[in-house]
Amino acid sequence: MPRPKTYNTEGVVLKHMRLGEADRIITLYTPDRGKVRAVVKGARRAKSRKGGFLQPLTHVRVSIAEGRSLDQVVEAETVASFRALREDLGLVSTGMYLADLVDGFSADGAVNPAEFRLLVDALGGLESTERPEQLACYFETRMLGIAGFGPELWQCVDCGEELSPGDYAFSCASGGLVCLECRSQTDGSLIHVSMNAIKVLRFFQRTDFPQALHLPLTDRLIQDLRRVLGNYITYVLEREPRSAEFMHLVSSG
Repeated sequence: MPRPKTYNTEGVVLKHMRLGEADRIITLYTPDRGKVRAVVKGARRAKSRKGGFLQPLTHVRVSIAEGRSLDQVVEAETVASFRALREDLGLVSTGMYLADLVDGFSADGAVNPAEFRLLVDALGGLESTERPEQLACYFETRMLGIAGFGPELWQCVDCGEELSPGDYAFSCASGGLVCLECRSQTDGSLIHVSMNAIKVLRFFQRTDFPQALHLPLTDRLIQDLRRVLGNYITYVLEREPRSAEFMHLVSSG
C-alpha cells in the first residue's frame, strides 16, 4: 500500500470538533491552501502533545498526510500561542469572533494570503491593545474588503454621485452609502451613519493596524461602527456570526 502524500504548511486554528472517543477535527486557515480540515489522532487524550499545540487561535506549523476523506496531522509545532488572549475572557471572545469571520468569509479551496496575514496581525494586536472593540471594527472593515465586499463610502452606491461631507444612510443590500435623493426612493431598511463614522471607515480602509488602533475613538463612535459593520456582515453572510452574541455579551459586562 503506497504511503500517503504529506505536505507542510502553517496556519491558524480556527476551531475544532470532537471525533470519536479520542480524536479531533481541526479547521486551519493557511496562506497557501486556504481552509484545511484535518484529523488530530488522540488529541483529546490527557498526554497528547499535538492536542496541546492545536488549540483554537494558535498559529502553528504542521505536517499533514493527505487522506481519502480527511487529511491527518502528522506533526505540529507552535509558531505563536497568543497566550495572553486565553487569560482574558474579553480578548478570547474577540479572537474567536475574528476566527469565525475568517471561517465564514472563506470558501473551501479559496487561497488568500492577505486574509491569513490580517488574522495573524489581529491576534497579535489583541495581546497588546487596550481597545479590542476598535481592533474588531478595523478587522471587520478590512475583512470585508479582502473578501470582495468592501462598502462603497465615497459615492452614492445607487446613482454614483460623489458624496459631500455629512451624515448618510447605509444600504446593506447595495453595499454602501446612499445619497439623500436616492434614500427617499430606496426600498428596504437603511442604517443611519454619522459623518464621523464615515470618516473612520474610510480611514480603516486604507491604513494598517498600528495607525488604526492609535486613532482616538469614543465608545459612542465605536458602537456606531459596530452597528453598521455588524448588520452588513450579517447580511453578506446571511447569518450573524455564531460568536458575535457571546463577544457582545462579554464586552457589555
